Amino acid sequence: MSEKLPQQPNNEEVDLGQLFNAIGNLFQRLFNFIGSIFKGIFSAIIYTIKPLVENFKLVVVAIILTGVLGYILEKIKEPIYYSEMVVKPYFDSKYQLSNNINYYNALIGSGNVKELSSIFEIDTLNAKELKGFTLEPGPETQNDLFVEYDEYVKSIDTSLVDELNYKDYLDKRELMSSRVFAIKAKSSKIDIFTKLQNGFIKTFENDFSIHQKRVRDTMAYIQRSTLTTELSRLDTIQKTYLEAIKNESQNQNLALGTGSMFPLLEEKTVTKEYELFIKEQGIRRELNELNRTIAEENTFFDILAPFDKLGIKDTSFSHRYSLLFPALALVVFLLVFLVLKVFNFIKDYE
Repeated sequence: MSEKLPQQPNNEEVDLGQLFNAIGNLFQRLFNFIGSIFKGIFSAIIYTIKPLVENFKLVVVAIILTGVLGYILEKIKEPIYYSEMVVKPYFDSKYQLSNNINYYNALIGSGNVKELSSIFEIDTLNAKELKGFTLEPGPETQNDLFVEYDEYVKSIDTSLVDELNYKDYLDKRELMSSRVFAIKAKSSKIDIFTKLQNGFIKTFENDFSIHQKRVRDTMAYIQRSTLTTELSRLDTIQKTYLEAIKNESQNQNLALGTGSMFPLLEEKTVTKEYELFIKEQGIRRELNELNRTIAEENTFFDILAPFDKLGIKDTSFSHRYSLLFPALALVVFLLVFLVLKVFNFIKDYE
């Protein structure tokens, strides 16, 4: 019996040793796996760069030639200018704005200068200089985004709030969720942009936005009438209370208490002047907020920043041919190398 007792610690040490060995092997496999990933990435990079190194002279000549060709094209080709107009649409006219911009781009692509000149009220020579339009979210402050998210949270089921936090909301936010938009116009003529504003003004006044404004105005009229009626009723009640208090102060009526132990007590009419005052202030705030909204959104849109008189030269990468052409040359060279490798592999495969 005494000989078997000391053997238990030895068994436990063996089990712990096996456990630590298993954990060590697991970490070793994990490190090997991570190392194989980095090794594969490094091999892919080297394999991609290898044809450029092997054909270094040819690559340098191709880059120089395409760079010079791109530079010459930049000097010969007429420059493209752009300008932005920041607008704030009302009554859901932003949807028509997005649709019309796609329509304008289609007209430019098809060369329908006659329709463009009719829309923007410019001559066909100026319409021919238009190169395209884009619609982007306008500049918004962090506070504007917080207010928008708060309104979004209040409009959905409370059970869904935890599933979409503020960061996720911004990541999944679409273009039409914006309240302010930047319209970017491109043209080969530098001073055409201010002439385009009339065309966009007609965009915002469409049948749907006119209907939305009419519905809003009707509901505002009904709400204003209701609030005005409530204020009139509160004023009547307040006058009644004041008249009652005035009569009490003149009559000074006294009455006996309910028991012989109580002295004579003055009877007073119970009024609620303070509650009426608080309610009146709430109604007036609501009425002022309604009037403010009607005053601010009395048009179909607001121009926060108009088009500039003179456009800015577009120097984006797509128009920097001296850089674009060499980059395309490298891409073409690599694609050709990969195609040849695949072709030789298939040819020699058995």
